[in-house]
Amino acid sequence: MKVGIFGGTFNPPHIGHVLSAMSAANQLNLDLMLIVPAGVPPHKPLPAGTPSADIRLFMTMTAFWNVDRTIVSNIEVKNPWPSYTVDTVTELKGIYPNAELYLLVGTDMFLTLETWKDHERLLGMVTPAVFFRDSDDRKRIKSYSAVLKERYGVASKIVINTTVQISSSEIRAMLTKREGVRYIADTNYSYIIKNKLYGAKPNWDWLRERAYSMLNPERIPHVAGCEAESLRLAERWGVPPDDAREAAILHDITKRLGSHENRRILEDRGIPVGDLSNFGEKLLHPKTGAALAKDIFGVSDEVADAIRWHTTGRVGMSVLEKVMYISDYIEFTRDIPGLEELRRLAYENLDSAVKRGLEMTIEDVVSRGITPDHTTIDALSEYEYID
Repeated sequence: MKVGIFGGTFNPPHIGHVLSAMSAANQLNLDLMLIVPAGVPPHKPLPAGTPSADIRLFMTMTAFWNVDRTIVSNIEVKNPWPSYTVDTVTELKGIYPNAELYLLVGTDMFLTLETWKDHERLLGMVTPAVFFRDSDDRKRIKSYSAVLKERYGVASKIVINTTVQISSSEIRAMLTKREGVRYIADTNYSYIIKNKLYGAKPNWDWLRERAYSMLNPERIPHVAGCEAESLRLAERWGVPPDDAREAAILHDITKRLGSHENRRILEDRGIPVGDLSNFGEKLLHPKTGAALAKDIFGVSDEVADAIRWHTTGRVGMSVLEKVMYISDYIEFTRDIPGLEELRRLAYENLDSAVKRGLEMTIEDVVSRGITPDHTTIDALSEYEYID
């Protein structure tokens, strides 16, 4: 039996890890590939903000779940002390006593093998299998392989690895810039965004795709219009554009849900449902949208509040909340009486625009024989000083 051992911090695991493991398994004709996330690396500390070993194990299992002949092992994660390769291999040798073990390493790690703990004992148990990327790597690997052959009688193997040349550290940097989504399994990317790992911010195309999938198709042009309008208003009034954009993309994600589903979302999170008489049923989606935006997409409290109050407004609205409230009203697909005045005010005096929007809301619901929501009435009272 031929068993490969592929270790690393997997911080985070990505497509490069998966394709490298598959290349090795095929080129070495392995019967089994063991993926071994490190718990506590012995040689250097993990970067600040690194998720726990259990989380990295979970994401590694998710990344490799459908790869044939592959098992993700917790053999190092389960230990609270530094994991030395020689100790891991010794334990695996006991589990697979008759197996031929291949230790998969990158070029740089391969060239330092003689500095590893108990390297002579380690090289007596494994065959090093080295990933190489270019001709310079091949020359160095061949030269050092000859040294190991002469000193320890070990015949190293070379694995051609020309698939995806990217490191976890590069991906961590990309995640903070709303990039890197294409290198990570979607389930893991969603998990990273939801839990705010690595300081990640959602990729815009990914966020739109997820948000739009939660909408009735006819509502998508409105949401796209809100996004465009919110960016213009954000620039005009000094609001962080990314916050305005997130709020706009996500503000209606629960709009298509029925009142029963919306109530359940709130009740499951211990959020008061509120008065459902009169127009109350229509006012559930801002509450549930804000809740799911935090739970699923990891938005900030400020963005969640902009979603929460985009329909009714409230006393003490932030500038971001005002931008979202007005964007929802005036985006280009809207066509209601008085909108041209509101569009003009939105870029001349934001408070005047909010006041007029609140007035229009109250006028509309009253004309339909509905009692206005008290939150809107209270919000309007705050703008009495504005002509």
